[in-house]
Amino acid sequence: MKTLIRARWTVRVRLTALHAALFLVAGTLLLGVTYLLVQQSLDHRDGLLSRRTSMIKAASLPADLRVELQDGRWVNPQQFVGEVEAEQHRQHEHLLESFLTRGAMALGGVGIIATALGWMLAGRALRPVHRITDTARRIAGADGAGRGLHERIALHGPADEVKELADTFDVMLERLDGSFDGQRRFVASASHEMRTPLAIKRALIEVAITRPGASRDARELGESLLEINARHERLVDGLLTLADSENRPAEVRPVDLSDVAASVIEDAATPAGKARVDLRPPDLASAPTTGDPYLVERLVHNLVENAIRHNHPDGGWLSVRTWQADGRAMLRVTNSGPVIRDYETETLFQPFRRLRDRRAAARPGADRGFGLGLSIVRAIATAHGGTAHAEPHQGGGLVVTVALPQAPPP
Repeated sequence: MKTLIRARWTVRVRLTALHAALFLVAGTLLLGVTYLLVQQSLDHRDGLLSRRTSMIKAASLPADLRVELQDGRWVNPQQFVGEVEAEQHRQHEHLLESFLTRGAMALGGVGIIATALGWMLAGRALRPVHRITDTARRIAGADGAGRGLHERIALHGPADEVKELADTFDVMLERLDGSFDGQRRFVASASHEMRTPLAIKRALIEVAITRPGASRDARELGESLLEINARHERLVDGLLTLADSENRPAEVRPVDLSDVAASVIEDAATPAGKARVDLRPPDLASAPTTGDPYLVERLVHNLVENAIRHNHPDGGWLSVRTWQADGRAMLRVTNSGPVIRDYETETLFQPFRRLRDRRAAARPGADRGFGLGLSIVRAIATAHGGTAHAEPHQGGGLVVTVALPQAPPP
């Protein structure tokens, strides 16, 4: 409960409360000082009146002199002076009480107005801070290393502490953006450079094992080398795809996830049969989106390929579903397999991260990949303005859900 109350006290609320408290303290002090000054003035006037009534008391007046009061009573001069002093005292107390009551009411009314003005001024003063926070939240929401760092706050205004903070934040973003961009360019360049020697190596091995005089041992060695070389080529292709998919797609066209999923499922029938994985009848409702058709197809292909590769060794299943929800084109791939803990799902989206022990035991000798499949999926989804989320399937396996922006109606 204390934590909840503390969380509600935002900076704007605290500034408003501080402004209102200072105003009330200053108003109370001003009312108190004014009260003392008024009381001192009344005491001075009462003193003058007391001296005049004393003169009346000291004067030798006839004993039978009578004065009629407003209530019809007749009193002698001495009694009349007493009545005047009592009435003066009552007027004194009534004036001070009225001053305090009306002053407190005026202070409360003006305090409410001051609180409202303090709320408005605090919001205006914190507007640049909210802008910095929104920019940082958008960058943090751009799931993946270095994506979204191209944004800048570019705060305009007086050179105060807030603008200095915004400028410093922009400099930090610029340096981080350059660092991540250089890292992506390095990966892409290195992958491109590695393609040529791998292609040459594959050609040399193929020439060596197809020669008429090649021995059986040489052919077996060559086939093993070709398999290793093909694995390295797939790694290079995965790195290139990961580097390219982290950028926004250059070619954007309407794509329906249901059509892409149907094509990928058809192509996956043969590898699924070899792995003894049952392709359950897909539930493919229309899910239109926009993006790069090749990257979207690669996204679906990676999900289906992972579902086949990381399944039960003695036979499992996978299912694919597409639909629309809340302005999003949705894709979900569910598969059976080894048990995955909830805290392990997020690590699957990191490059080169695999659940080695359980997955290796699940399918001994199988090609477990390089740990780039789901990384590429999330990179493609993020580049298209979408999200990719995974959660364990009850009883073992994984459920991966991808949400992409829905295409506007034609």
